[in-house]
Amino acid sequence: MDRFDAGAIRPTEPARTPLYHQIYLVLRQRIVDGEFADGDILPGEFELAEVYGVSRITAKRALDELAKDGLVRRERGRGTMVSHRREDGPMQAQFEGQLEDLLAMGLETSVDLLEFAYMPASAEVASALDCASGDEVQMSVRVRSVRGEPFSHLTTYVPGDIGRKFGEKDLAQRPLLALLEQSGVHVDAAEQSITATLADTGTARRLDTTVGAPLIKVVRIVQDIDGRPVEYITALYRPDRYQYHMNLTRQAEGKAKVWSPSRTGYRLT
Repeated sequence: MDRFDAGAIRPTEPARTPLYHQIYLVLRQRIVDGEFADGDILPGEFELAEVYGVSRITAKRALDELAKDGLVRRERGRGTMVSHRREDGPMQAQFEGQLEDLLAMGLETSVDLLEFAYMPASAEVASALDCASGDEVQMSVRVRSVRGEPFSHLTTYVPGDIGRKFGEKDLAQRPLLALLEQSGVHVDAAEQSITATLADTGTARRLDTTVGAPLIKVVRIVQDIDGRPVEYITALYRPDRYQYHMNLTRQAEGKAKVWSPSRTGYRLT
């Protein structure tokens, strides 16, 4: 069960969002995201009931809802099996000026460092950072707030040789981008994708929202001037407190005219 947050669901509006539906939303999102692949066996009713602090009947109803959607098959003697093959992700867009915006945001908001460790890179992290599985990386989880209200949940990985140049106290006081540059890294570019997701138990608690609430999901790989990945970050934002915006201009591309971003940035609301 280490793939699940062990905290019990504590909704702020239980009458509006039944517990079974909150569990259903979290499991559904993890299946759609590919965390549980086609053919994987999900935890059973008793396991889910223990992890989420609900009754077995509530856990059973959540699994039944997944089955109605065709995302799982429930077979006697085998359990609940995922029956969803993840499709190709949405189109990714490139945005200019983002790094400067991120640095500025780090300087005008407060941060709580919730987790910090040096650990072996998983296959996913190794692929993003272009290193070998098992190589040392620095991992951190931070929550940023504006005017005392949390708006972003940031999970970051940095190659170990860079991450050893600054520590836990540094991350609790300064933006990561500034620490990278202070460590001699010449940040040059980033690849980024933006999509949407739902808040799971732990994220909902940390962002002071409800389980299943919509979040903006940004995945970004930052590179230095040599093209080496130096940061892999997954950022989750509350859309009621954070907005990404851009100005567009029409530009010729061959015989056609296309919209092109002329200026990008963020708004904290």
